[in-house]
Amino acid sequence: MAEFVRIYEENPNPREIDRVVAVLKRGGLIIYPTDTVYGLGCDINNIKALERVAQIKGIKLEKANFSFICHDLSHLSDYVKQIDTATFKILKRALPGAYTFILPGSSTLPHPFKKKKTVGIRIPDNTIALEIVKKLGNPIISTSIHDEDEVIEYTTDPELILEKWDNLVDLVIDGGYGDNEASTVIDLSGDEPEILREGKGSLEIF
Repeated sequence: MAEFVRIYEENPNPREIDRVVAVLKRGGLIIYPTDTVYGLGCDINNIKALERVAQIKGIKLEKANFSFICHDLSHLSDYVKQIDTATFKILKRALPGAYTFILPGSSTLPHPFKKKKTVGIRIPDNTIALEIVKKLGNPIISTSIHDEDEVIEYTTDPELILEKWDNLVDLVIDGGYGDNEASTVIDLSGDEPEILREGKGSLEIF
């Protein structure tokens, strides 16, 4: 049975944030709100937890394209190769926001991601998600829980999410109704920015 925690985005209760972080630190999986759809996540440094997420998604961990949820751009150098000024300016303009940016991965990536040439970075415009990552002290991985085929209600209503995921995860955060539009995915790892998926994030950042 998953814990069900109500957290308000305007003013997240530090005690509730601590409760979520404790679950992550012991290798638990959480479902949490972002500025787009609800996400399934775990501590980026916990291999067992990462393997559980990959298993739920039906993929091998080393093949998984999870996004890293960071608190701000200061964490980037741990996961991303040196980026040029133009790229940094785009990130500064767009984040926090409803974007996933594909960037060249650094050699210091956590073990399961070592062979990855690129990583997806997210800094969502959602106080709950940002406070969790800040308190944890490192990113969490994220994969959205929406159905690829269609957007259905259980991906936006926390109580329905709990019903569906109760036996698969350790904690579900009720942060209010989620959005049902995914993030805009932009690949900044090549010479020119490439839009891989148009979602909630506006393309007027260029």
